[in-house]
Amino acid sequence: MARLPIVGGNWKMNTTRAEARALLGGLRALDGLAGVEVVICPPAPWLGDAADLLAGTTLRVGAQNVHWEPKGAFTGEVAAPMLAGTATYAIVGHSERRHVFHEKPTETNRKLRAVVEAGLRPILAIGERLAEAEAGRTEEVLRRQLTQAFRGFRALPESLVVAYEPVWAIGTGRAATPEDAQARCALVRAILAERFGRAAAEACRIQYGGSVTAQNIEGLAAQPDIDGALVGGASLDAAAFAAICRAVATAG
Repeated sequence: MARLPIVGGNWKMNTTRAEARALLGGLRALDGLAGVEVVICPPAPWLGDAADLLAGTTLRVGAQNVHWEPKGAFTGEVAAPMLAGTATYAIVGHSERRHVFHEKPTETNRKLRAVVEAGLRPILAIGERLAEAEAGRTEEVLRRQLTQAFRGFRALPESLVVAYEPVWAIGTGRAATPEDAQARCALVRAILAERFGRAAAEACRIQYGGSVTAQNIEGLAAQPDIDGALVGGASLDAAAFAAICRAVATAG
């Protein structure tokens, strides 16, 4: 089954409004790029600007996080229904939410449910820490994170994307080798197949994330179970991000 690769640019907590608008303007050059879906995930204050400046293009807008409640007294939070009409995607369970902000597995599960119920497309991030990888616990960690995230789900949401991001590779300049990344993404697909069936698992797009650059993306994108990338630092450079997107489109 052919899967359309997807590249996401996670800007994290970077850019002023002027910088964001300039970057969005540069990214419009990717409009119409065949063979890949491109998603831009700016900080929450610039989501409206992103939706406006990318309107009419093939580029999609994604949120970096959501709250699990549809509304209420949660100062500073953003509910999934509030993003309707602005964002198409939302990242759930990023390692920085898990390990920096101590997001609990039950909260990740509730956020995933909220995103799906709001009609948004979730990008579920999972990945092991360095100590877990060195202890040979990668499969255990990935299996646990997937099981916890999908608690209560009877079927795999058709639009869901899984982003495998080893925590030890995020922002460190130390990316996984294409072979190791392929093995982990294939493992994720196998776990999904056990839970939701082979057809659903084969249709699910699985990204690799963690120090993705224009220099290493070609080897990663060539792997059969890697369907694109979730890009951090390199997504803040329009030329570098465009090179990554084009490399993924060509590999597909």
